[in-house]
Amino acid sequence: MNLMKEEMLLYRKKIDTETLKETLELACKKIAPVWPLEHFVAVNPYQGIADQSFGAAAQQLSQLGGINMTLPISFYLEKIAEGIITKEDIKQAISKHTLVNERETDFINRVKSQQRPLLPDTTLTMLDVASRVDNKDYNRLMIARISAWASSYFDNGQAQWSAADTNLDLYEAWRLEAENDLTPEIAGLKEFRKTIKSFPKDYIKATQLALDILFVPQEGLDSYLHSLLLKMGGWAAHAARLDWEARLNGQESDKTLQFLAILVSWEATVYQCQESAKLFVSWLDAKKRLEDSSLTNETLADLLILQEAFDIAAQKSLISKINKSSDQVSGETYTPKAQAIFCIDVRSEVYRRNLELVDNQIDTLGFAGFFAFPISFTPLAHTQGIDQCPVLIKSGPKIKETISEEVDRTIVEKRVLRSSFKQIWKSFKSGAVTCFSFVSPLGITYLPKLISDSFGFSRPVPHPYKMSMSKSKIAEKSVQITQHEQMGLSIDQQVQMAYNALKAMSLTADFADFVLIVGHGATSVNNPHASGLDCGACGGHSGEPNAKVAAAILNEAEVRTRLKDLGIDIPKTTTFLACLHDTTTDIVSIFNEYAVPNEKITELESLKISLQKAGEATRTERAVRMSINGPVSENIFMRSRDWSQVRPEWGLAGCSNFIVASRKRTKHLDLGGQSFLHSYESQLDTNYSVLELIMTAPMVVTSWINLQYYASTVDNKVYGAGNKTLHNVTGGLGVLEGFSGDLRIGLPMQSVHDGIKYQHEPLRLNVVIEAPIDAMNNILEKHQNVKALCDNQWIFLFAMDKEGKISHQYTGDLNWGRVQ
Repeated sequence: MNLMKEEMLLYRKKIDTETLKETLELACKKIAPVWPLEHFVAVNPYQGIADQSFGAAAQQLSQLGGINMTLPISFYLEKIAEGIITKEDIKQAISKHTLVNERETDFINRVKSQQRPLLPDTTLTMLDVASRVDNKDYNRLMIARISAWASSYFDNGQAQWSAADTNLDLYEAWRLEAENDLTPEIAGLKEFRKTIKSFPKDYIKATQLALDILFVPQEGLDSYLHSLLLKMGGWAAHAARLDWEARLNGQESDKTLQFLAILVSWEATVYQCQESAKLFVSWLDAKKRLEDSSLTNETLADLLILQEAFDIAAQKSLISKINKSSDQVSGETYTPKAQAIFCIDVRSEVYRRNLELVDNQIDTLGFAGFFAFPISFTPLAHTQGIDQCPVLIKSGPKIKETISEEVDRTIVEKRVLRSSFKQIWKSFKSGAVTCFSFVSPLGITYLPKLISDSFGFSRPVPHPYKMSMSKSKIAEKSVQITQHEQMGLSIDQQVQMAYNALKAMSLTADFADFVLIVGHGATSVNNPHASGLDCGACGGHSGEPNAKVAAAILNEAEVRTRLKDLGIDIPKTTTFLACLHDTTTDIVSIFNEYAVPNEKITELESLKISLQKAGEATRTERAVRMSINGPVSENIFMRSRDWSQVRPEWGLAGCSNFIVASRKRTKHLDLGGQSFLHSYESQLDTNYSVLELIMTAPMVVTSWINLQYYASTVDNKVYGAGNKTLHNVTGGLGVLEGFSGDLRIGLPMQSVHDGIKYQHEPLRLNVVIEAPIDAMNNILEKHQNVKALCDNQWIFLFAMDKEGKISHQYTGDLNWGRVQ
């Protein structure tokens, strides 16, 4: 063995500390961040490998961890049988792949004859090898022990007491825990604690030592580290999020690096504890495969062609629908009685279409759900603000919710008292001794509420925004926009934000009497992923605060006066209304009716009737998709209160298109709740600054959402959250599926599948933009990260011409091909 070790020392050239850290950083960059449940953000899990082509990334993930980036062959064969994927689609897909050179009919017959796909050997880490050699699941042991410790170390206030020393750095805290953890030794890993204790406290030095023990070849080091991170992708993603937010605030953070050091240390420790000739030889063989990154899974190559054909079929359907509709667009102009600005969210497309159908004098527009007001919002009786903006940007001014100073104080006192009592009661229920006193004599007192909650007559917990407030007080809530004690905005800030927002919305003239700014949120109970039904871009938060701030500022007389000097003349008759679209119930609420002058009350009531009718039509449409029988509205409202409901709504399932154009291009189309719709008038965007903003922010965010749903569909085990009914919230951060395992990321299976079929089918985002090709090319050339998404086919980009027809498709490297 000693001779073999000496040979291996020669086999692996030692890496200096600086180079090692760079290598570790490159591996960590491949892990996308994930946000806590209360701030759920739709994230592209492939973000760290988006510099590769879609196909290359699929091959790499398949080789490193057996990860799927397509559905099984049977899914695509069904689409062929249904006529959704045609032979022409497959022929076109084959022409884009160099590995396959056969006629489409021969290809179809060949894949039909294939049985189960031939999976590559993904035995790339030492624990994989040791598990196979000893016939013990060391991976499961490692994941369970690290996850149990991480749940305590990263706990966000859920646990009664912490078992981890959070005053220490990540690696050092884990090392202290591992030195005292008897579980590995009980499982058969002798001297596990002693070996861990021999490792340096410095995580870089510890990683260096661990890699020297394992003799990982330098040529395969990157693959090894990436594969290791994928084993605990959930907690690694949480660490990546902490690093992301620190960097956004101009701080240094190395949480992901330290987490990777923990994983490498576990590998080296198990290797030393289980050292044997058989293990050594098997690990040596595995390391040879680490160095060979050219292996190709031919079955996966076929699957990628089928996926490409499925994407092509969807693109043809969208192009046909839009291009046929462009011939029917009317050129007549009229003054709308109301303009409603909705979030670009795909659920808004359904409501917007129905609102325009019930009242053709209402125009709708689409814009990012924070409405260009990136605020930090402090709800009533709270001490900390919530960032009400996409995670790609830093939040701006601090805005406080208020009623009046006296009422605010009373509500704060009530909530503090309630919170204190709740904490005492929780301690009583959870105590080692008192829990028995709780269950026996007091448990039966919960029976009436259990019955009431089960039948949907009450909520299991109070609504956080309505707690300790009467209906009248809730109606009086407003936002404090005037600058006061580091809160609010100066008049200059208000004017600038209002100007930027209206310009970006392409709404600078022809204002209606009512302009509705419609944020969106969702209603559900007993649902850890509830915030995922709110705005997927804005940290899982409702757009209500942004709508209220935007309306308050745009209704300010001084703001309007100064906007007029900047070329935007808002008539005195125009009132901006702050609204919220509840996407679970499809009710649109108006918060500032008091701003409407008395002479406009009749028109307001007419508007509210239109909103109500649109809600009814939208609920009816959604009821079909949700297989609801009986009274539609009653059943949908019940789903929002049902604490056993795993599918209160479908969220953004089905999202596959992002259309950036004037509403007239899509107004008469039923896009099936699958399209993000962003209003844009290129003729008003003289220097294409608005276009640049759209392509670098909303286009990236919608791609994140699309790829999160995509990944949660094709491999829910790795990139999804598994079965909702088995979830246990841990650390107030995320969920475990069952009592142990890795932190689950992405979406639960119930969010993409209805038990019979997929409600979200894997399609990459089709982006259609009504703008000159040269303008888009200039932006792509300026922003290489966005160009990479298009070049590597994570996004399919299309151009719409002045006639409203999709005329060209981006083919890569700033080249475009004409759409046939």
